[in-house]
Amino acid sequence: MESLQPIDLRIDATWIVPVEPAGTLREHAVIVHAGRIVAVLPTAAADVRYAAREHLSLPGRVLIPGLVNAHVHAAMTLLRGVADDVPLQAWLAEHIWPREGRFLSADFVHDGTLLGAAEMLRGGITCCNDMYFHADAAARAFESAGMRALLGLAVLEFPTPYAADADGYLQQGLAARDAYRGSARLHFGLAPHAPYTVSDATWQKVVMYAHQLDLPIQTHVAETALEVEEAVARTGERPLPRLARLGATGPGFLAVHAVHLDDRDIELLARHDCRVVHCAGSNMKLASGIARVVDLQSAGVGVALGTDGAASNNRLDLLAEMRLAGLLAKVSTGDAAALPAARLLRMATLDGASALGLDATIGSLEPGKAADIVAVDLRRLESQPVYDPVSHLVHVAGRDDVTHVWVAGESVLRERRLTTLDEGALLARAALWQERLQ
Repeated sequence: MESLQPIDLRIDATWIVPVEPAGTLREHAVIVHAGRIVAVLPTAAADVRYAAREHLSLPGRVLIPGLVNAHVHAAMTLLRGVADDVPLQAWLAEHIWPREGRFLSADFVHDGTLLGAAEMLRGGITCCNDMYFHADAAARAFESAGMRALLGLAVLEFPTPYAADADGYLQQGLAARDAYRGSARLHFGLAPHAPYTVSDATWQKVVMYAHQLDLPIQTHVAETALEVEEAVARTGERPLPRLARLGATGPGFLAVHAVHLDDRDIELLARHDCRVVHCAGSNMKLASGIARVVDLQSAGVGVALGTDGAASNNRLDLLAEMRLAGLLAKVSTGDAAALPAARLLRMATLDGASALGLDATIGSLEPGKAADIVAVDLRRLESQPVYDPVSHLVHVAGRDDVTHVWVAGESVLRERRLTTLDEGALLARAALWQERLQ
């Protein structure tokens, strides 16, 4: 009799949705060894091929790839709810920037990022694209949590407690990148805040560094109608054509929000092979508008999903974002078939990984990829009956249904309890910051 192959981990589940290839598998197992997926196969076949050091059976659960939050300001969990029911420009100028001017520090970023990472992991998000200050402090927090992250190195023209000018932001950010270049789970990119807060000269420096260091560029762009109107009045150009003229657009360019696009903007994004990050909840809450997601995808532009920060969305919940994005697309186009559930799950996983340049490593449950895996419980009364688990993931399940999460085969959430972070200590830190910030 042929001996069984020893492996680290076997996870059996009622359903597995690998995303790539498309479809749902029943009564299958995911085989994991040395942090990577070895195989996805029927449980009966796994019985005769593998001997697992740990064998976990999860009846009534659906296994999916780790969710990818393609745009977040993780540290802003500490500002959750401080300025509700306010439009974007007033929200920034009257509430967020003044508080950041008073309290922004490495400790603020570290503690807020830890809180954000904990929230994301508990909701099945294993990788995020973060954009904020003190990238070194954020990197320490993500490493403590065991989470993947692409850290966007923030760039602005005006001073904050973090840096005095654009050169200072770039220097601080690139120093953080150098310090963590050996990390297996951390990646870096350049994150000029927006076209209206960054000058042409600074954009040209950003483009230079991006080319020299092979770094992606992400920026908030065309988030509001006012932003576009003021850009045209001030420069004679819409924001995206201006960035294209400056050399910023291309395969490594992420247009975050991208709500107020005209047909020429969409054609530009497609021609330059750019990606868009759709933040449905934040756009709705700030009354910024509804992004043309269906038109973007029809033009061949990849669209990922992001939560934005907890200060403008109030929750870092990508399962909720899938449903919001789907409903918005249907009601705004008048097409009930727009953005079906399988497409939304792909946007939250493989399309997000592709937007971050990580699709060769994460985003689907395929042999050879990192074992970033999430188990979602569909056994509850509120989930019955289950005809289509993919539909349930989008329209029924919530983040409280996430029971297990692995990153590179390492358990970071088990039976709804974090394994890498002390939840009591996080609550205590959050309470201390609330006392200071309110």
